[in-house]
Amino acid sequence: MDILKKLEVIFRDVFDDEDIILTNETTANDIKDWDSLAQINLIVAIRREFQINFDLEEVSKYKNVGDIIGAIDKKINLANN
Repeated sequence: MDILKKLEVIFRDVFDDEDIILTNETTANDIKDWDSLAQINLIVAIRREFQINFDLEEVSKYKNVGDIIGAIDKKINLANN
């Protein structure tokens, strides 16, 4: 399963909405109830799923799902090298 599909599962769980479909361009404005608390829940779930860490400064720079995917991919590749 690719990163986007794994994120979709995480988002559906965090937001309790099986209809969520993510694209690289999806932002907080596109998903009902994506607020600061949901952001924290997302990061915790992503950390758990992918076994990676984020710092708060890094997370604050993400503008869309594509940014999150890029960060996950980079961290996974760094961990595997």
